[in-house]
Amino acid sequence: MATRVLQNVGNCLKQTRNGVRTNGQVILSIRSLSASTNRNREDSWFKSLFVRKVDPRKDAHSQLLAKKEDTNLYKIQFHNVKPECLDAYNKLCEEVLPSINADSHYPCELLGTWNTWYGEQDQAVHLWRYRGGYPALTEVMNKLRQNKEFMEYRNERGKMLLSRRNQLLLEFSFWNEPTPRPGPNIYELRSYQLRPGTMIEWGNYWARAIEFRQQNSEAVGGFFSQIGSLYMVHHLWAYKDLQSREDTRNAAWQHDGWDEVVYYTVPLIQHMESRIMIPMKTSPLK
Repeated sequence: MATRVLQNVGNCLKQTRNGVRTNGQVILSIRSLSASTNRNREDSWFKSLFVRKVDPRKDAHSQLLAKKEDTNLYKIQFHNVKPECLDAYNKLCEEVLPSINADSHYPCELLGTWNTWYGEQDQAVHLWRYRGGYPALTEVMNKLRQNKEFMEYRNERGKMLLSRRNQLLLEFSFWNEPTPRPGPNIYELRSYQLRPGTMIEWGNYWARAIEFRQQNSEAVGGFFSQIGSLYMVHHLWAYKDLQSREDTRNAAWQHDGWDEVVYYTVPLIQHMESRIMIPMKTSPLK
C-alpha cells in the first residue's frame, strides 16, 4: 500500500514537470496528485506514521503530570551483580535494607526489592520513596553517610557488583500510590524511552487507559524520570503468575478505547523493555 501511494505521487510529479504547453503557458497536472492525496489522507496506516502534535505548554511536565497533594520522590536502582555473588548479595540486602526502612529516623521507605527473572539476568532492582521530595532525599543521604552499618554494607556490596545505575522519579497523578501487598506475586516492570517532547501526550492517553488495567488490581505504580535517563516511563504491574499476566493483558483488548491508546502511544516510543521480577524475602511488595 505504501508503495502504491508513493508511485501515485511520483507519477503526478513527473506529469507536473512535463506539463503540456498551450499558448506559451504550462498547464500543471495537479488534479490527480490532489485526488491521490485526498484518498489516502484518511488511511489509518498512513496516519500512524506520525506523532500527533501536542499543544505548547508554559508549565514543566512534572507540574502537569505529578500528584499535587504530596511531594513524594522515588528512586529506582538497578544493580548488575556478578553471577557468582547473587546469593551473597541478596543475603546482604536482606540484612541491612529492612532496618533502614523500619527506622523513622530516615524519611524514606523501601517499597520493593527484586531479582530479575526474565530480562536482564543477575540483576537486582530496588524502589524507594522519599516523603518530602528532594530535601528528604538529601537528609537520608547525609544520615546514611554517618551510619557505620550502611557504609560497611556499601563497601561489601561494591565487591559484588559489575555496574549500577539509578533514576529519580515522580509518580503519575492518575496511578495508585504503591502500597505493600501480600504475595506471592511476580512483578513486571515495563520501561519506555519516549521521544523528547511527548510526555504530556503519553500522560493524556494513559490517564484514560489506566481504568482498563485495574480489573485484577494489577496496577502497582506509574512513574516518569526527573534525573537519570530522561523521558523515561516505568509502569509496575503485579500478577499471580505468567499465565495470569497473559490473560489480564489479553482481556484489556476487550475494552472499547484500549486499541486507540495502543494505536496512538506506540509512535511516541523510541525503545521499550520488559522485566519479570521476583521479590526478595524482605520486599514489602510480596
